Amino acid sequence: MNLAAKDIRHNFGRFALTTVGIGLLLMIVMGMGGIYRGLIREATLLVDRIGADLWVVQGDTRGPFAEISRVPANLEDRARAVPGVASARRFVSHTIQREHRGKPLRIVVQGLSWPEDRGDWIPLVAGRALHQAHYEMIADRSLKLELGEKVQLGKDVYEVVGLTSGMVGSGGDGLGFFTARDAQSIQFDLPGEALRLERQSRRARVANVDLGQTQPLLLERAVGSARGIPALAPAQVSAVMLTVQPGADAAQVAATIEMWPDVTVYSKQQQVDLLLSGMVDKARRQLGLFRVLLIIISTIILALIIYTLTLDKIHDIAMLKLMGARNRVIASLILQQALLIGALGYALAYWLGTFAFPKFPRLVVIETPDLIQLAVIVFGISVLASMIGIAKAMRVEPNKVLS
Repeated sequence: MNLAAKDIRHNFGRFALTTVGIGLLLMIVMGMGGIYRGLIREATLLVDRIGADLWVVQGDTRGPFAEISRVPANLEDRARAVPGVASARRFVSHTIQREHRGKPLRIVVQGLSWPEDRGDWIPLVAGRALHQAHYEMIADRSLKLELGEKVQLGKDVYEVVGLTSGMVGSGGDGLGFFTARDAQSIQFDLPGEALRLERQSRRARVANVDLGQTQPLLLERAVGSARGIPALAPAQVSAVMLTVQPGADAAQVAATIEMWPDVTVYSKQQQVDLLLSGMVDKARRQLGLFRVLLIIISTIILALIIYTLTLDKIHDIAMLKLMGARNRVIASLILQQALLIGALGYALAYWLGTFAFPKFPRLVVIETPDLIQLAVIVFGISVLASMIGIAKAMRVEPNKVLS
């Protein structure tokens, strides 16, 4: 006869509630680890999916994922001339928040270098890639936009022609893919009054110099569009992404471009390292610390529960000792209950997590190595917690049954 099973049947309600409580606590521990993994995956998702071998960014900066980076758009033409470069693409990325259907809409605007990049590499779940240079977008499902829906951003209206899933930025906001020109139009959009005031300000500055006074036509040019003024540079991009030719040495290509004084070059791995050591480093450490604290709390709670269950069985343990039961039989009773609570709590945590985690606002990634690691930790917690109960049981005297 198994004493642990008999005791569980006798106190099934308390055992069930204890298991549910431990299961919910372990689900939080499991979820915290999944959020930690999800944070890393979200932060590096774009770098991994884009597939660029080298990132050319503003000189003496750490690139667009760490700080503001601005390089001229024609840098991609210079980069294409470097031996070993197969292709060069502009990188435009920024976050906006607009009002849509009466609710805030946060989008990580991602510019595609049209026409070389139409978004064919984006894993679509519905719709198609971009087919024209303006007024089309691919949206992640987390943005809650429907296929064919029209969204006004700035002064233009964009149609959702494709939907993707799981494409989010490092902050958890959904990505919206546009052509690079459209992405820049959204980024540098200004109200009409602001444009008028800027043009009048340009006219006043020109009128105050000798050149403007001797050439009145310049005054008319000053109040026109900025695109028509050669002295004003076009909008800059965040970076230029390079793909090296098959068999070419990426390090040699990077060394060639590094000689240019206005830019800095990073490999794909260096960009990932900058992301993990910069933008998400504190969040990663904080989540890791919370996970450790939760494991410690789980150990303490389980130890207290096992100790309390042992106290409730003091009379029964004394009776067993009076009947001649060996210490290992009593120790086995407590250890089996602790292991069963840990195992059932772990199974319940995993089962509940499969339903709860997909509904979290941030990505939760549960990987097999993490599950195995947590299972080992739960086993260790259960054994450690049972030691406290066993130590109490070993001190019980048989004559306790008479008191």
